[in-house]
Amino acid sequence: MKTPLLLIPLAISCLAATAVAQEVPVSDALRSIEKRAETNLVAAAEEMPAGKYGFKPTPAQMSFGDVIAHLSGGNYFLCSSITGAEAPKRPELKGGAPKEKLVGALKESFQFCESALAKVNDSGLSRKVPFFGDREVSRAEMMFAAAEDWADHYSQLANYLRLNKLLPPTAKK
Repeated sequence: MKTPLLLIPLAISCLAATAVAQEVPVSDALRSIEKRAETNLVAAAEEMPAGKYGFKPTPAQMSFGDVIAHLSGGNYFLCSSITGAEAPKRPELKGGAPKEKLVGALKESFQFCESALAKVNDSGLSRKVPFFGDREVSRAEMMFAAAEDWADHYSQLANYLRLNKLLPPTAKK
């Protein structure tokens, strides 16, 4: 009777170790941020009327359509760098493309990110990955760069919408 009772603490220790090994807080946080970014950025892209996709606050800034095209291409680069998954080959899309094409491309790029990030975990966060300008950064830094990029461009699009007297998606909640 004593032997089975001694096995209980051992079993509990094994279960606790397994639970700890499965925790992936950085990857889980990035997946959560990606989902929120996808929701907000796609909603912002859909909110802007097609006739306003050429809008830019100043001549030096990107147009609304340019930002959407930039995000679409950027998502493939960011998520493939983070995960090592090969991004699908897509023709380069310019900001002057029709709204439907730009919104569709944005959605597809987030679908790629969601699929690629589903497989990522917290191992190898210090491993070097390709970054902009032929540089390399840690995988962890690239994860933060992706989150920062999505937030930066959502803020940009929210301002473009407000300048056109439209409410950004997060202001409607």
